[in-house]
Amino acid sequence: MGRRRAVAALIGLCGGTFLYTTAEALPVGLLLPMAADLAVSPSQVGMLVTAYGAVVTIASVPLAALVRGVPRRWLLSALLAGFVASTALTVFTSTFAMVLVARIATAATHALFWAVVVPAAAELFRPEVRGRVVAVVFAGGNIALFLGVPAGTWLGERAGWRASFLAVAGLGAIVLVTVALLLPSTRPEEGHAARGATPDVRRFWLLVAVAALATTGAIAAYTYVTLFITDVSGFAASSVAAILLARGVASILGILAIAAAVDRGPWLSLAATVALQSVALLGLYAFGRQPAVAVGLIALAGLAFAAFTATLGGLVLQIAPGRSDLAGATVSAAVNIGITGGALIGGLLLPRYGVRSTVLVGALLGGVALAMALSERLLRPTPAPPETRPGEARADRAVDAAPPSEPPRRGAGRIAAPRSVKA
Repeated sequence: MGRRRAVAALIGLCGGTFLYTTAEALPVGLLLPMAADLAVSPSQVGMLVTAYGAVVTIASVPLAALVRGVPRRWLLSALLAGFVASTALTVFTSTFAMVLVARIATAATHALFWAVVVPAAAELFRPEVRGRVVAVVFAGGNIALFLGVPAGTWLGERAGWRASFLAVAGLGAIVLVTVALLLPSTRPEEGHAARGATPDVRRFWLLVAVAALATTGAIAAYTYVTLFITDVSGFAASSVAAILLARGVASILGILAIAAAVDRGPWLSLAATVALQSVALLGLYAFGRQPAVAVGLIALAGLAFAAFTATLGGLVLQIAPGRSDLAGATVSAAVNIGITGGALIGGLLLPRYGVRSTVLVGALLGGVALAMALSERLLRPTPAPPETRPGEARADRAVDAAPPSEPPRRGAGRIAAPRSVKA
């Protein structure tokens, strides 16, 4: 496969992660116009996001196991076609119930897309750069958070919320054509990314636990970051968008930075990103009342979390104990558990302890995740001693058992030992 075609296919896969992340979060920005048009409460519109995340969490592994024999080109093309159709259904339906059905259908394709997209992208290039390739794929999701969702919100406020979903469906059709034409038709069990390079069951489940815990901490703080910006840091509500944009730009920088390091030391990269996130949240708890410091720490937390999620994909391809797509689905489910759990924990803390408590708990959960990531060293297999061939072993035993040799005698073809020189 030519390099240009591989790069174009990678851009198409990155576009897919951009669209899925945009579609998942878009109802948050369009909460009020959707509620007014569909004649439901804002909390019911919020359920569209909750139901979406629940489907992704539950369906990732079963769906990945169900279609594990389908070539990736056809599978990803079918998933993107389903994305376009279900998003279009959202546009043209008139009842909340049908919108909910369409969102569940989109979430089902989302669950499987994220399980397959990482190994599919890695197969496009040589194994030595798989970490950088995975980072590019994850960049699409982060670009969606600071560009796709705000742009969709802006369009929806001016042309109606249906126009936003229609635009997402149109972009989805372009990505579908790109992937269908350029992605190679390899079977999922073929290629260097089909299975983990160094399979390890214990380290894999440790990764799953770190993914869930670190994500829970990050989302517990991020869910209510708008309240933190206004109530603690003292910014006007009109400044929130600019601060979140700064966080989004920092997240892209985080992915670019980790892309150069993850191939050389993935576990060290994982620990570093979790540590950086914990430090940023702890600093935000301690110094968040200082506006300039708060903006810098919010951006630093975004940088760290984006780099963390990109590192997860590279590690899955390294230590997956079996099929990499099933392993990716498991980690994706863990991340979505963290997203749901983080939002829930933040919501429970907020009314009783205030928004600063969500940041503190996020930092503490990140600290526990860091300790777990560092414990990976204890799970590394001990190098086995070099094996000796049977003949070599017998020879060694024979040498050990042989009696001391007699001193050489003069003559008999032997070289006489030299006489000592008298002083």
